[in-house]
Amino acid sequence: MAFKNRLKPKSGFSHFIHLGLNALLPALVFVMVRMEFVPIAALLIVLSKWRMFAVRPRYWLANIRANSVDLIVGFSTVIFMSTTTSASWQLVWAASYAIWLIFIKPGSSIWKTSLQALLAQTAGLMALFMALGDASILILVSAAWVICYSAARHFFTGYEEQYTALYAHTWGYFAASLTWLLGHWLIYYNIIAQPTLLLTVLGFGLAALYYLEHTDRLSVAVRRNFVVMMVAIVLVVILLTNWSSETI
Repeated sequence: MAFKNRLKPKSGFSHFIHLGLNALLPALVFVMVRMEFVPIAALLIVLSKWRMFAVRPRYWLANIRANSVDLIVGFSTVIFMSTTTSASWQLVWAASYAIWLIFIKPGSSIWKTSLQALLAQTAGLMALFMALGDASILILVSAAWVICYSAARHFFTGYEEQYTALYAHTWGYFAASLTWLLGHWLIYYNIIAQPTLLLTVLGFGLAALYYLEHTDRLSVAVRRNFVVMMVAIVLVVILLTNWSSETI
């Protein structure tokens, strides 16, 4: 019986092997990026999710959707690391990815799944406009929809929301529409594109409101404060932006 307990995923040998593999992946990605084998680094992210395809093909799409948040963070990390030549910054991104794999991704509580969704959306949008800012508007709109839809679906699944698909599609459509509108004169605040900033602020605010409502802690005053804060931030971004330039 003692030997069987050591084989459980959350204890004993298998647990340490699992942690070791999670720590090894960021290290391998770091090495591949340093050697300028960026496509191989991205391939390692896919290969780490090999269990998605260890079933019949008809389940592949569902498995990809279920693992989309983890894939978004992984691909974003590769982009962040490949857009800098600083070994120190690349190590920071590798360490951040290790923290994601070891401490954040395994969580299944409401708080952890909410954090996973928000981090994936923010990282995915940052990476998208960092790597493909000059791409066609169709690519930007499509990618923004996939990122925000995946993050929203993951968020609402954690709450066992009855209308998860509807809410996720609505948020994805809103993100795609905002990206289409702002993508025609894309503006950056240092490395953060304007659509990323607005979608992050609005997404965080709406997620907080939903969480408070779900836990019966949302009062009229709190709702009003959140709405006023989100509207104020959006107005500041719109009114103080130099719309005649591409970057600020």
